[in-house]
Amino acid sequence: MGSLYQHKALLPSELAAMEMITNQSMSQVLNNLAGLGYITRVPSDRDKRKVNISLSEAGETALLQFRHERDEWLLKAIKAACLPEELEVLKQVIVPLTKLAEFK
Repeated sequence: MGSLYQHKALLPSELAAMEMITNQSMSQVLNNLAGLGYITRVPSDRDKRKVNISLSEAGETALLQFRHERDEWLLKAIKAACLPEELEVLKQVIVPLTKLAEFK
């Protein structure tokens, strides 16, 4: 869902490649997301055999809510578990960790 949010619309094969899973596995994921009402499928303007996948309004809302809850949990956990010196270390390593997390 994050990739769809970032790219707005993708072909299932593009999404599978980005997530490093098979097209068959992506098809199952997309069927589940469609069943939840989180994605929309629109035929491609260029090739009617292909379908572009994008987040529905419900999907975007669910993704943003999840991210908000995750961020709140993480902030609470950091404040509760880390000493002031450890907070400073986290501030120093956040940029390199973000680069690693976003590496594809």
